[in-house]
Amino acid sequence: MRHPGVAIAAVVVLAAAHASAQQPQLNDSQKLGQTLFVQSCGVCHLKPQLNAPQFAPTLSRDSASGNENAMRQVIANGTPRMPGFKYTFNESQIAAIASYLKTVAPQAAPAATATKREGRDAD
Repeated sequence: MRHPGVAIAAVVVLAAAHASAQQPQLNDSQKLGQTLFVQSCGVCHLKPQLNAPQFAPTLSRDSASGNENAMRQVIANGTPRMPGFKYTFNESQIAAIASYLKTVAPQAAPAATATKREGRDAD
């Protein structure tokens, strides 16, 4: 090992390049949607830190069966368990949130991941 620092730096650069390649490039509308989502929807729909409860499902491009128009309707009008945002956001802001959600990859359910891990450990 002549230069362990160089090897570590190379790994960090490659990992960063790989991570940025997986992140979709957001257009201006999607960036606005991301900001609005984090500020207004994230309290319920983003995974909390430190084992706090999550109040609503994690959203992704597969939410509302992947139908962007249906996403807009739910965001605007709400559901029995979620308030509507048609009086908070205008139509273009609601469309921006739905457009952003279409860029979010679905996440594995935490319970399914734990079950798979337990199954491997038991073998």
